[in-house]
Amino acid sequence: MDVIIEKSKANGTVDAPPSKSFAHRLIICAALAGKSEVRGVEGSEDILATLDCAAACFGAKYEKNGENYVFSESDVRGKAQGALMCRESGSTMRFFIPLCLVKNTECVLYGSEKLLTRPLTVYEDICREQGITFSHEGDRIRVCGPLKSGKFTVPGNISSQFISGLMFALPLLSGDSEICILPPLDSKPYIDITMEALERFGVSAVWKDELTIYIKGNQKYTPACERVEGDFSNAAFLSALDVLGGDVTVENLNENSTQGDKAYIEQFRALCEGSPTINISDCPDLAPILMSVAAVKNGVTLTGTARLKIKESDRGAVMARELAKFGVPVTVNEDTITVEGGHFRAPNEPLDGHNDHRVVMSMAVLCTLTGGKILGAQAVKKSYPTFFETIKKLGIEVFESGNSEG
Repeated sequence: MDVIIEKSKANGTVDAPPSKSFAHRLIICAALAGKSEVRGVEGSEDILATLDCAAACFGAKYEKNGENYVFSESDVRGKAQGALMCRESGSTMRFFIPLCLVKNTECVLYGSEKLLTRPLTVYEDICREQGITFSHEGDRIRVCGPLKSGKFTVPGNISSQFISGLMFALPLLSGDSEICILPPLDSKPYIDITMEALERFGVSAVWKDELTIYIKGNQKYTPACERVEGDFSNAAFLSALDVLGGDVTVENLNENSTQGDKAYIEQFRALCEGSPTINISDCPDLAPILMSVAAVKNGVTLTGTARLKIKESDRGAVMARELAKFGVPVTVNEDTITVEGGHFRAPNEPLDGHNDHRVVMSMAVLCTLTGGKILGAQAVKKSYPTFFETIKKLGIEVFESGNSEG
């Protein structure tokens, strides 16, 4: 799907969509607990992948009632009910590999070609050290446990999803475990979200020190009814419409949230006041929209950007390519990105979404200022399927324009 966005001004009040990060985690906990409910879930492609994998991995049974999911029963140690279809969701694959390893039977996880190029070495190393099966064959990962409790050493600068994945599985093992994180630790707020989700379902995982998480064994997930809070990651795109000349109020956000992406509020303020240097080690998903706002405002230097290469796209490189169409110079280095302010103009050719939801939404925000066409706009289904409907309600003129692979 391609879209054409006419130059138009956003105006109105809108709720932030539900947090994908919280939804992943609460769904996994609820499925493991049984007799639980998760309310306020948006059925993005990534969340649907997690629901499918919960059903396949441990036979989780659930019923959907609008935006609510009611879980009844599951068996984490039973034989997998089928292949785990992770689609393009890195969170889903990285969360479920350790849960598969709790079993003493083989599990097969499938993912898109792009997903399977993203790092999985942390789990490969653990499996090799414990003498258990981990094999990567084309579009699938094949694993077989059982995983043994103990001490797990994990790099802190590849992805916090590996740490969260272990946090879901280790409480189910017979012995106590520790996750020892090699510095630097990036994206710590996502680990805190996992801890919060576990706590809501009666499972304890605690910081022993700044780089060590202690997890007691033989724990059980206990039933609970929880609601997914609003998502700061996707709210940033809506708030950007306000910062760039609209009049938009975003509601349904928890000011006390553990979400690291709530940093965008202060970061946007800094972008409006000058050309700041912003470290995004704890909030890498904000990079595309920060680059976009900076392109219109005063420019920015982002640090802690190395991991952008292994997202849905090479985000630094593709954002530089698309911002060049707006006349904006961008310099991408190994761990820094500099966007120069003062050059922004209407794009001279169609924009490419690069099959990356956050790139598409960032381009859409910029097109409200200039007009423009975005190829491959269907990528928003990954995290925010109602994005274009939402900005239409705010007065943005959006028109579908045929089909595209993006």
